Amino acid sequence: MKCALVTGGSRGIGRAICQKLAAESDYHILINYQSNLAAAEETLQKVIENGATGELLKFDVANADEVKNVLQEWQDNNPDATVEVIVNNAGITRDGLFMWMSNDDWSQVINTSLNGFYHVTSFFIQKLLRNKYGRIINMVSVSGVKGTPGQTNYSAAKGAVVAATKALAQEVAKRNITVNAVAPGFIKTDMTGELDEKELVKLVPANRFGEAEEVADLVSFLASRKAGYITGEVININGGIYS
Repeated sequence: MKCALVTGGSRGIGRAICQKLAAESDYHILINYQSNLAAAEETLQKVIENGATGELLKFDVANADEVKNVLQEWQDNNPDATVEVIVNNAGITRDGLFMWMSNDDWSQVINTSLNGFYHVTSFFIQKLLRNKYGRIINMVSVSGVKGTPGQTNYSAAKGAVVAATKALAQEVAKRNITVNAVAPGFIKTDMTGELDEKELVKLVPANRFGEAEEVADLVSFLASRKAGYITGEVININGGIYS
C-alpha cells in the first residue's frame, strides 16, 4: 500500500490537498489532524468520494514523542505500507508586532512549522532513502519568502523551512527524492477569514484571493512522477504579489 501523508489535513489548504491527491493519484491518504475530529472526518469523507482510501492520524506535529509514537504504531500495524509523499502543511499563526510578542507566541509558531517539519520528515527519511523514491512538499508562505510585518514569528518559521528545503533537497536528490516548498499568498481559508479581503486584494496584481484548490493543484503536480526533475525549489503561488 502506497501512501501520502498530509499534516494539518482537516481543513483549508490541507483538506484541498487531501482531496486532490485522492482524485489524481493512487495513494492511500493519511490525514493528520490535531484536535478537530469532525473536520478531519469530513475530509476523509471527501477523500472517499474522490475514489481513494484514507485514514485519520491524530497527533500534534510540534510534539516529538507524539509524532514518533503515533507514526510508529501506524507503521507496526501496516508493515507493508510505504509512505512516498509527505506534505508538511500543519502551521499556526500568532500574529502581532514583535515588540509585544510573547515567548509563547514565538515558540508555538516555530514549534509547529519548523520543528513539525523536522519531526514528521525525520521519521520517514531513512525509509524514503532505502526505497529510492519520495516526494517531500513543504507548505511555506509569502511571509517566509519576503517577510510580513506583524508576522515576524511566522516569517521566521517559514523562512527557516525554505532554507531547510533547499539543503535537504541536495542531500537526497541522488536517491530520486525531491524536496520542494510551496509558498501561497492570500488564499481563501479559515486562516485568512478574519483578514480584510477588500483592502488586501488591492495588493494583488491578479485582483483576487486564491482558492485552496489552486494550491492543491500545484502540490498534486509536485507529488507526481511528472515532477521528478524539480527539486530544491520554492514555488510562489500568490497572484503576482511577490516574485
